[in-house]
Amino acid sequence: MNMETADRLIQPVEPDHLEYLRDESRLSGEAESISFPTSEQQIREIVELLADRQIPVTVQSGKTGISGGAVPGGGHILNLSRMNRFLGLRRDPGGDRYLLRLQPGALLSQINEAVAKREFASGGWSPESLHALESFQQESKSFFFPPDPTETSAAIGGMAASDASGARSFSYGPTRLYIESLRMVLIDASTLELKRGVQQASGLRFQLETEQGRVLNGTLPSYGMPATKNTAGLYIRPDMDLIDLAIGSEGTLGILSEIEIALIPLPPVFTGVMGFFPELAGALQFVKRVRGDGIVEKNFHRPKAMEFFDGNSLELLRRQKHDNPAFSELPEVPEQKAAAVYVEYHGDSPEAVEEQIFELAEILSDCGGSEDDTWLAEQPKELERLKDFRHALPEAINLLIDQRRKSVPGLIKLGTDMAVPDEALERIFDLYLSHLNESTLEYVLFGHIGNNHIHVNILPRSMEDYEKGKQLYRGWAEQVVALGGSVSAEHGIGKLKTQLLRLMYGEEGIEQMRRIIDVFNPEGRLNRGNIVGDHT
Repeated sequence: MNMETADRLIQPVEPDHLEYLRDESRLSGEAESISFPTSEQQIREIVELLADRQIPVTVQSGKTGISGGAVPGGGHILNLSRMNRFLGLRRDPGGDRYLLRLQPGALLSQINEAVAKREFASGGWSPESLHALESFQQESKSFFFPPDPTETSAAIGGMAASDASGARSFSYGPTRLYIESLRMVLIDASTLELKRGVQQASGLRFQLETEQGRVLNGTLPSYGMPATKNTAGLYIRPDMDLIDLAIGSEGTLGILSEIEIALIPLPPVFTGVMGFFPELAGALQFVKRVRGDGIVEKNFHRPKAMEFFDGNSLELLRRQKHDNPAFSELPEVPEQKAAAVYVEYHGDSPEAVEEQIFELAEILSDCGGSEDDTWLAEQPKELERLKDFRHALPEAINLLIDQRRKSVPGLIKLGTDMAVPDEALERIFDLYLSHLNESTLEYVLFGHIGNNHIHVNILPRSMEDYEKGKQLYRGWAEQVVALGGSVSAEHGIGKLKTQLLRLMYGEEGIEQMRRIIDVFNPEGRLNRGNIVGDHT
């Protein structure tokens, strides 16, 4: 490889690179150098040069993660934000899907816009891809990429590395279900291509071969994953498809250089309903009935999304609407409500969705909701407004913490990312609320309640509050694990939650993960500190 070219790509970290020393977790790190490759070949050249010098490498793309996974701990930053090209398209021969190949720095917003407009920057595409694009543009139906994390500035590389999900993951599932193939550059600059359904483990044993002939042999960890929404640690199943080992590995196995994602038909009818409740118990009963707990009928229609807001969340948004011009377009929130639940249905016809909405209205009334205090969205602009309402809450929380940090510089929010089985929904709420109300800490609860995945955001006013909140978080994690849940349902472990992962899998489980990482990433120089903590 051309080491002289690689040397020119590597720059010292300067004051104008400070934004690359942190991500949305608000954790800050340090690094000596940084590079912005534009191709897989450049990644290989950079990695090979750094290998000769034994320099640790931290991979970044959109830096929207909140677990510190993209924060460097010294060494080199490999930033993939300039690798954002669309590389090709093909029709899935086995189903009603199109498969879009792209570089890891392509943003979710760019993907969504290109797919919706059916317009791609197709320069350099193969004749086969151009033919598929022509067919795609002539389709009578529309298509979409289902994963919908809150941050549309998320890059597809980071989404794959963390197995990102969002509100619609309740029905459509997380990112891994929509990745058909990927390419990785390993820490020794060798390359590996993984295709769904091609490379599989034999029980817990696996063998892979890089394109340069390096053979990777290993034994998968023996731990069992919780039967809940989960992104805690390496994804492991006996006889698993080995592409799933890379997805969600948070950059500890290799550098994603190319990803192929599935686009599926977009339902023609979308309807969203936001119901407000005077009592939390009514809201939880509504959730259980709408998602069909205990119902086994084949024709039962579960919603595509279910989102929750507690009374404190609603009050915070109400205050921001009136006090901050940036939030002035939010809908007016009804007063004195203990909770709100957003439900979204998709269907093939207005009549089918209308029937589901009528059933929903009856359940809402039974659970204490009121038609006068219910928002209905049937048009794209109305749906976007309700989506903005959901996304405004994390923004309002971050704004509040940023204001408090001016007087208490070390302050950050504390946000949980845990999920429990369906039968533990009310129990986990009781646990959270009893501890929070005893503590006098300020907090908001919101999140993906369809998966029993509630974010408890503690909003400290002082470092004493912060330390008190950390103690609560640790205790909750122990209880969540005891209930059969996950300490990280969607944001991954990164560098901030390695101790919580030990609660789930113990020291033996962590050591088994470390042995897998060693197979791909000897000496742990790649994304050091993620998932298993510092390499030992």
